[in-house]
Amino acid sequence: LAWENYQQERQAVPALPPDPRIPDLSELAENGLGCAAFENGEMIGFLCCLAPMDNAFTTTARGTFSPIYAHGAAREDRIRIYQKLYQAAAQKWANAGISSHSIGLYAHDREAITAFFQYGFGLRCIDAIRPMTPIRSPACEGFSFFEIPPESRGRLEPLHRMLNAHFEKSPCFMKHTGPDLWITKKTRLFAAENSEGVAAYIETADAADNFVTELPQVQNICGAFCLPAHRGKGLYPSLLNFLINVLASEGYTLLGVDYESFNPTAAGFWQKHFTPYTNGVVRRIDENVLGW
Repeated sequence: LAWENYQQERQAVPALPPDPRIPDLSELAENGLGCAAFENGEMIGFLCCLAPMDNAFTTTARGTFSPIYAHGAAREDRIRIYQKLYQAAAQKWANAGISSHSIGLYAHDREAITAFFQYGFGLRCIDAIRPMTPIRSPACEGFSFFEIPPESRGRLEPLHRMLNAHFEKSPCFMKHTGPDLWITKKTRLFAAENSEGVAAYIETADAADNFVTELPQVQNICGAFCLPAHRGKGLYPSLLNFLINVLASEGYTLLGVDYESFNPTAAGFWQKHFTPYTNGVVRRIDENVLGW
């Protein structure tokens, strides 16, 4: 069922690799928080989730997440199957003190999206992908584009702080808590600079939050920021194009990005150049009904 779901999404997003390895479900099955649906002795659906996590999505809630490979439903009557599965699983989650429920759905699976939307879920995160091919970008006179060496990450620290501050404002309301270990992360940074200093950067990593991003031919954008004064002038498409050319020369064939749907600045840009293939939906239930 999980493989069938993926192949259905590939029909809508041809850039997706044809034969990734679906992760093993043993760990998810063993935590006792999943359920399955059977009809006449045949499995017609299942819904599993990861172990509970505290401070889910930078909130104070205890949460869990069902990745895109951790659920599936037969091709007929899928809305009803998914809703029945969630009703059974959600009771287990509530009994375990979990109030933040998150599920990764394929972006073009309208039945699954309808099923969970009707049960109180809203869109939060999106994964998108594109071939590692150049995009149209204007010439940006006066700017240079380059990769930041690891020992010089500190040059981008002011922009990184601005990005965190942006996330805290409306409509994102994402408060960063705990130590910020960004300066020591093993990610790559690409930047645009003029005579006044660094104006924009893009951060990439070998993997992100689903099994597609872990394939060796894929690189993933995991952070990005452009000074407001330079937005809408073609600087960021030019920086993205520089990054694509570098990564393509290294043999990468696909570029992924994940972003919040409620971040209008980022969502508007990424949707121009990438094709969404997952929708991360979230529901926060009333903590007064939890089985604490």
